[in-house]
Amino acid sequence: MHNLVIWMLSLVCLAAPALGVRESNPVPALLGDISEQGFVYCVNGTLNTFNPQLASGGLTVDTLATQLYDRLLAVDPYTYRLIPNLAESWEMLDKGAIWRFRLRKYIPFQSTTWFTPGRMMNADDVVFSFQRIFDSQHPWNGVNGGHYPYFDSLQFNDIVEHVKKIDDYTVEFRLKSPDASFLWHLATQYAPVLSAEYADLLTRSGQPEQMDRKPVGTGPFMLNEYRAGQYIRLFRNDRYWKGMPHMKHVVIDLGAGGTGRLSKLLTGECDVLAWPAASQLSTLRADPRVRLTVRPGMNVAWLAFNTHRPPLDDYRVRHAIALSINNQRLMQSIYYGSGEIATSILPRASWAYDHQSKLTEHDPARAREILTQSGITQLRLTLWVPVAAQPYNPSPLKTAELLQADMAQAGIELIIVPVKGRFQETKLMQMNHDLTLSGWSTDSFDPDSFLRPLLSCAAIRSQTNYAHWCHPEFDKLLQKALLSEQLSQRVEYYQKAQAILQQQLPILPLASSLQIQAYRYDINGLIINPLGNVSFAGVFREKPREAVMRSNYEEQQSQ
Repeated sequence: MHNLVIWMLSLVCLAAPALGVRESNPVPALLGDISEQGFVYCVNGTLNTFNPQLASGGLTVDTLATQLYDRLLAVDPYTYRLIPNLAESWEMLDKGAIWRFRLRKYIPFQSTTWFTPGRMMNADDVVFSFQRIFDSQHPWNGVNGGHYPYFDSLQFNDIVEHVKKIDDYTVEFRLKSPDASFLWHLATQYAPVLSAEYADLLTRSGQPEQMDRKPVGTGPFMLNEYRAGQYIRLFRNDRYWKGMPHMKHVVIDLGAGGTGRLSKLLTGECDVLAWPAASQLSTLRADPRVRLTVRPGMNVAWLAFNTHRPPLDDYRVRHAIALSINNQRLMQSIYYGSGEIATSILPRASWAYDHQSKLTEHDPARAREILTQSGITQLRLTLWVPVAAQPYNPSPLKTAELLQADMAQAGIELIIVPVKGRFQETKLMQMNHDLTLSGWSTDSFDPDSFLRPLLSCAAIRSQTNYAHWCHPEFDKLLQKALLSEQLSQRVEYYQKAQAILQQQLPILPLASSLQIQAYRYDINGLIINPLGNVSFAGVFREKPREAVMRSNYEEQQSQ
């Protein structure tokens, strides 16, 4: 069955999906058997762009970015420290207002059927990649919409004065004022280094939109084929600068959700199941052919209130809704031990987490009383809910149904509106919703990457502040934290900001989820980054006899 699936994929002629990936030549047949030279990665999600600069999360950021691109800096998955990546070193000047990066030499861009690089990566590529984001006058800034959700929400166009080339392998960022979080943002998946040479080619051919649809990066794998809603096929980048990946090809299966993906893993049609539903963990643990990797995650699931829409513009009403929700039942019915109740928008792993923050108690009678005191006898609300599982919420629709039942006990009628992909983001910005169920996963340990993208005034314009909440004092605290070089002072500012959030409650934190991947017993080298993504570069397949022997040994050790 496993081989049949891959054989069928290799026979499918290329389509012309929305992202426009098309080969000029027939698709080359997969070399050998997938069980020896590749693997199938099953994940649930939708794709709107291959460029993480333009994405607000999801499949592009969590799965593809690490395979296709590299960033200047990276995060060590074991120590959680910033480490060199495309930049081999960096230095701070002018008290943190200038950051200068020395780039590695001899790093090649990928050679694809749509682009053959004529040179190695250099400073021109770094300058192009970031000027496109920060400089509204740059000719590439408006290509494919001109929205860069992560960096827009951080107001980076107001923070960065310039990005300039010092020499072929030295780049300087000058900031308008010091920013203590700056380096962490350059290490996120939202900050890939793109090819300026490829951009020049597309400009001359009059096809600039292809930059984000036919990706070219320096990562370990490159795009070969994409069929919307079905699969993405990646081929190995044999010239990858960190060393050639073990696997020649990877098929990312997008075609099944829920129990369909679980079934594919158990029958061998999938080698890896990304973000399995928490309810499936007992089944997975009981199967000797499957192993699990579990890591803490920098994520949070939350319920956002549209604070521009009465009666949700009254924080007392928001607190009443919070009182109606049974968080313990959510944990038992949705996470099955794979997460913890969130008491703050910051995960517990964050160094600025406020350990004094308290969980809103479950008290539907008190919720009714508050609503009555506010003059509300009947309350009917709409809740926008994504249909796909997310790293921070394995079952959004079931979560919505539990919230619906909880609110009913407090006399609140909740109408669930399932939505798909970016349709949700578009609708939310029209501001005609009441509530939305969503969440956030970050590539950064800096608290700024949670608080500013989700709740700053600027994040309303960047379409990541689903609550449409703007609080000047909250923004001032975030800005003070960025200007401070003292960690203790930053912690104080962030804890004051969290106190404002607890009082105003523009969003209600629900849970932080563990990062879980399930995979077949012969798959090795699959390391989950604590920030939620995984590189395929180190993945390899053990020989059957070795895998069985090791599986038997591990089983004996656990008994």
